[in-house]
Amino acid sequence: MFKETFRSLAVRNYRIWAAGAIVSNTGTWMQRTAQDWLVLTVLTHNNATAVGIVLALQFGPQFFLLPVNGFAADYFNRRKLLIATQASMGLLSLGLGLLTVFEVVELWHVYIFALIFGCVTAFDTPTRQTFVSELVTEKDISNAIALNSTSFNAARMIGPAVAGVMIAIVGTGWVFLINAASFGAVLISLVTIKKSELHLREKVKFSKSGLADGFRYISNRPDLKTILLMFFLIGTFGLNFPIYISTMAVSVFHSGAHEYGILTSIMAIGSVVGALLSASRDKPRVSLIFLGAFVFGSGFVLAAMMPTYLLFGLSLAVIGISAQTFTTTALGAVQLLTEAHMRGRVLAILFAISWGGTIIGAPIVGRIADIFGARWALSVGAASGLLAAAVGLYYLFKYRNMRVRFEAGHIRVSIDTIENDN
Repeated sequence: MFKETFRSLAVRNYRIWAAGAIVSNTGTWMQRTAQDWLVLTVLTHNNATAVGIVLALQFGPQFFLLPVNGFAADYFNRRKLLIATQASMGLLSLGLGLLTVFEVVELWHVYIFALIFGCVTAFDTPTRQTFVSELVTEKDISNAIALNSTSFNAARMIGPAVAGVMIAIVGTGWVFLINAASFGAVLISLVTIKKSELHLREKVKFSKSGLADGFRYISNRPDLKTILLMFFLIGTFGLNFPIYISTMAVSVFHSGAHEYGILTSIMAIGSVVGALLSASRDKPRVSLIFLGAFVFGSGFVLAAMMPTYLLFGLSLAVIGISAQTFTTTALGAVQLLTEAHMRGRVLAILFAISWGGTIIGAPIVGRIADIFGARWALSVGAASGLLAAAVGLYYLFKYRNMRVRFEAGHIRVSIDTIENDN
């Protein structure tokens, strides 16, 4: 079981990439925590709407740059493109860190840096996700994606807690500077990787209709359309964790930066568990995407009712497991269900729909938290998960001939299988 779960680490190139990623991911989560805290408690007076605007600016470019970023991931050398994006993000973290350390940072500075960071991330995300297929063989893609998620969420478990301590001791600016240095780990790994051992795909021909090709491809695939719609609902209204956790920590439980970091880390523990469970499975299954969405929505219902800090933290662990089950399984399914030459464009559309929806969702969630309170904001996350589960259930009944029956006092559920979903 252990060997199967971590099988991609047997590949030298993937092992080098994973080592650099865990360092950089930890720095990234430290910065995210520090940035939210800076906006919420230093640059504003507990203004959740401002946090929502930062999120919208940071994730919005994923949508607006859709005509070019997906095709770039398919057309250009992915390793070289990642070197450019990772170096750029390191410089941006350095700039914001210096402004904060010298105490000249203002809210509009954070807005601008979030927007530029989002533009770079728009190119980095589909490239980084599809780069996995060049590090391992086709049969290990799903496992490598799950291990990437494990690394990302292990960093989310460590980073916020460390950031909370660092903020209390030296301030938010130094957290940004540490993150800037952490990008060096990824850059070193990208330089160290053996190019001769990469599983390169055939070069995609230049096309002015690259984005249209992606949408045409998806339009004929009910399975991909279903996953994208579910991603839109959960990504737009459910994955606004900085708003949900920070507003509950500050306005409901009256906690400080350290306690806020611990809450984020508790949810990350659940995310690591969810990612490892996904890595242990041989293939992603569409039924698990539905289950992950349903538990995600139910977890938010529980979180909204929790009366104490500790119980709220435990409910975040449930949300973390389900969120990671949903996202990791969906990403693995999309990559395996999509032909290699279209993966960059399809994944770019997926992330644009998911994170680009943050332009809509984050300010709405922040405004609801400001007007009605943090607990009512959590109901938006609950609705996103339950609606996404309903979409998945509709697909299973219509296209996969899902059948529910009683046999010998037990409920039996069966669905038709398709390729890559046994």
